[in-house]
Amino acid sequence: MFKVLFLIALALTFDFLNGFHDSANSIATIVSTRVLSPRLAIIWAAFFNFIAFLFFGLHVANTIGKGIIDIAIVDKSTIFGTLVGACGWNIITWYFGLPTSSSHALIGGMIGAALVKVGSKAIIWKGISKTVTFIFVSPTVGLILGLGFGILVYWLFRKSAPLQVDHIFRKGQLLSAALYSLGHGGNDAQKTMGIIASLLFSAGLLGSRFYVPFWVVIICHTAIALGTMFGGWRIVKTMGQKVAKLKPVDGFCAESGAAVTLFTSSAFGIPVSTTHTITGAIMGVGSLRRLSAVRWGVAETIVWAWILTIPCSATISALAYILLRKFQ
Repeated sequence: MFKVLFLIALALTFDFLNGFHDSANSIATIVSTRVLSPRLAIIWAAFFNFIAFLFFGLHVANTIGKGIIDIAIVDKSTIFGTLVGACGWNIITWYFGLPTSSSHALIGGMIGAALVKVGSKAIIWKGISKTVTFIFVSPTVGLILGLGFGILVYWLFRKSAPLQVDHIFRKGQLLSAALYSLGHGGNDAQKTMGIIASLLFSAGLLGSRFYVPFWVVIICHTAIALGTMFGGWRIVKTMGQKVAKLKPVDGFCAESGAAVTLFTSSAFGIPVSTTHTITGAIMGVGSLRRLSAVRWGVAETIVWAWILTIPCSATISALAYILLRKFQ
């Protein structure tokens, strides 16, 4: 039982790091446009991260829990390797200020541990292919929706004075940031729920049917909200200042486009990257004024970090699994 409790604590550490790492996604635009101070932006985002369980089902948690690797091979060692791989990659990318995907780090961790344990037969390729496809789909959709919202809003307010537009969207960005944080909490907290539920199921604590207990839902939303409150300031700088300079109207369009993407993917149980989605949306809105408004060199670095996330977290996970088995 002690091992189960330790792994639940490790899973909640990942969830905390997820909120810490991805807080930039929730607050970067609203901080960079100076609609809210960093402190108020963090409290705003953390609150909506926490209450997201009131609005979303558990489709993503079920995908993570039994749709990436064969749940029959899951044991304490694979969960340990998974979480070490995901946490390790999150810490590395946080240190370098790269807004990578905690979701894909977790999935990479699952793949690495499963491959070392039983080989490729443990992988559920349908779930993996869906996730890998959305590495490219979610930022593209975010970009298109961010650009689309931008075109629509700029056209609707084309005759309005700039100060009036700024005043309106300073208030509007409070709503868009809240919606985005709901989408972030609704998609990302469920990934840790899936891992904890897999652990409980493999330990025989859920009976014969896989499900996510309500207490797991609450503690996972609490952990991600606390992580958001501590904030990943290195990544905020990259997201809010280095990708593109934003005005309140731009922040509103980017957050709205990303929120629509996250709400839709959560409804279909697809564990997408909130990081990829908001970055794509910021690029879309930034390119509305002119293509040179987006710092494409920074964007290229971010994309490379995206590509490397699954293989690197899988490698760390595999090494952690091997070391654990060696010293058991």
